[in-house]
Amino acid sequence: MGRLKGIPDSLSPDILHLLAVTGHGDEIVLADMNFPTHSLCEASRAKEYRADGVKIPTLLNDILSLMPLDWYQPWQMVVMEMTDSDKSKMQLEEAPIVNEYRKIGNMKEGIGQDDARVLKIQKIERFQFYERAKKAYAIIHTGDTTPYSNIIMKRGVC
Repeated sequence: MGRLKGIPDSLSPDILHLLAVTGHGDEIVLADMNFPTHSLCEASRAKEYRADGVKIPTLLNDILSLMPLDWYQPWQMVVMEMTDSDKSKMQLEEAPIVNEYRKIGNMKEGIGQDDARVLKIQKIERFQFYERAKKAYAIIHTGDTTPYSNIIMKRGVC
């Protein structure tokens, strides 16, 4: 950025504008490089943004430095659930990236281990995730290649 102090490099002027114009309840998708961002945006009201070369955890961390999550909902983030075949092949119940998102969200929201407030991440099936993404305010397409790294955030209030 160079002109403003404290603005992370991953946040382009377009993404900063996105964060400035969204309001309480608006949803933003951070999509990996395999996500059908362009076609979903063409078929919906979602606006397309680019963050090529940026990993989703970096972008999530930097966005949550400026934007609060919605605590009036039963969840603060939504991720794509692993398929049953991937769960059994990887011998996991959730993608490892989800725990990283949980840590980032907790840190940025100021949630400690002894805090009564708990960050909740909802998991939904892949095609339900695509349908949900169509209703989002924006989809930010990244260069991330991590499996199951797509995430939806619901904007809260300060």
